[in-house]
Amino acid sequence: MNSPPDAQARSAASNLPIGSRGRLEAVAFAILAVLIWPIIAVGVVAGWGFLVWMYYLFTGPPGPV
Repeated sequence: MNSPPDAQARSAASNLPIGSRGRLEAVAFAILAVLIWPIIAVGVVAGWGFLVWMYYLFTGPPGPV
């Protein structure tokens, strides 16, 4: 019986020597910290700005009543 792909990936990662596994984790962390999360953060801020811009487009700017 075949094991699921996740189990195969965990098994392959656990068969790596300790130094290789640590290096692989460091590279994965660096990619997440330097590339992925900043892109997500900019996208969230830009999306929020777009929503506020569209809201003001339909309701007018805030101000005294």
